[in-house]
Amino acid sequence: MPTLQRPDGEIHYQTFGAGFPVLLFAPGGLRSRMEMWPAPASGPARPWVDWTQALPAAGFTAVAMDQRNAGASVAAIEADHGWHTYAADHMALMDYLGFEKFHVLGGCIGGSFCLKAAQTAPNRVASAVLQNPIGLHPDHPEYFPDSHAEWTKEQMAARLELNSDALAGFGHNMWDHPFVFCVEQDFVRRCPVPTFLLPGSDIPHPAATSAELAALLPGVEVLKDWRGPDHLDQQRDRVVAFLKANTPAG
Repeated sequence: MPTLQRPDGEIHYQTFGAGFPVLLFAPGGLRSRMEMWPAPASGPARPWVDWTQALPAAGFTAVAMDQRNAGASVAAIEADHGWHTYAADHMALMDYLGFEKFHVLGGCIGGSFCLKAAQTAPNRVASAVLQNPIGLHPDHPEYFPDSHAEWTKEQMAARLELNSDALAGFGHNMWDHPFVFCVEQDFVRRCPVPTFLLPGSDIPHPAATSAELAALLPGVEVLKDWRGPDHLDQQRDRVVAFLKANTPAG
């Protein structure tokens, strides 16, 4: 598997197809990794399209990755790390691959990665697809801090060199924020990047968060009924049409 060397670790990635690039951020929270896109052989089927296959078939290059400290990627975890650390990885990967401009498409935590990419490099991100975006659930504000505590236990058990204070600081930077955690409503309200929303409907992907995104994002396209198996074709066709419409000429 190809590897991007970072100053504090390594990021594993794969590319599929040829054409204008789409950087994919897989579902899975802090365990976001490439294997989350295809349905496992033993089932059950995913409710989302496998974009590593659908995008190349539509004439795009799909760039999939294991986020730092997920899947095969391993990197440092410091107290001052946060959403900006992931965004730096994402920009470094596209620099390494030679892609100046690109679309972003993210499921689950990937929706927040998309918004952070749009804030970090709006001149590079041609459009963003937010699939089942995470957010602070009004009735379950403890969900992501609790999930971070479980992830911390996994990391500490696997890597004895890690520091618990650094992991706690990292968790604060990731989750001690409202809304979508990575950016504020003011940025979303003036987001310069065209967006497409596949709304969420459960505790980690609150309907209230998606409704607020739909109300705030300028000109956002929304596909309410998108989950498989009944809506996979429409999900694929609408997202591909959106990406093609926002692909720069030439």
